[in-house]
Amino acid sequence: MLIREAEAGDWHAIWLILERVGSAGDTLTWDPLTSQARARAGWMRDRPGRTIVAVDDSGSVVGSANTHPCHGGPGAHVANAGFVVHPARRREGIGRALANHVLEQARADGYRAMQFNAVVETNSAAVQLWQSLGFQVLATVPEAFRHPVHGYVGLHIMHRTL
Repeated sequence: MLIREAEAGDWHAIWLILERVGSAGDTLTWDPLTSQARARAGWMRDRPGRTIVAVDDSGSVVGSANTHPCHGGPGAHVANAGFVVHPARRREGIGRALANHVLEQARADGYRAMQFNAVVETNSAAVQLWQSLGFQVLATVPEAFRHPVHGYVGLHIMHRTL
C-alpha cells in the first residue's frame, strides 16, 4: 500500500468512499444531502491543510485522510483530521497506516497537537485505534450523534500532543 498526497484525479474515488461511509450514518457527522461539490470543498484541503490517499497494489484508492488547523490564529498549532476507509477494506490496517502518516506529517508541519472533535462513541474500532496511538478522550458530548441503530449516542473529543 502506498500513502501519498491526493491529486485532483483521486477525487472520484474519494467521493465514492465518503458517500458510502457517510450515507451509512454510523461513523461520520455527514449530512446525507451533501453535494459532491460541497464534499470536495471540505475534504480536498489547500495548504496549510493536506489531503492524502491510501492506494492499494492495484492502484485503487482504498482510503483517505485530511488535516488542517483545528482553529485559526493563536489556535492554529493544533491540527484536526478526518479519515475514511472503504468499508470493504476495513480491518486491513489502512486506517492505522493513514493515521501514522498523518501524525508524522502534522509533526513535520509544525503542529503541536492533534484534536478530533467528533469521534462517535459507538465506533469502537476508531476509538480503539486512536487510543492505541496515544489519543485520550477529553470529553464526550452526550447524545450529540443520531446513530441509525443505537439512537442518540455521544461524540468524543479526543486529543494527543505531537
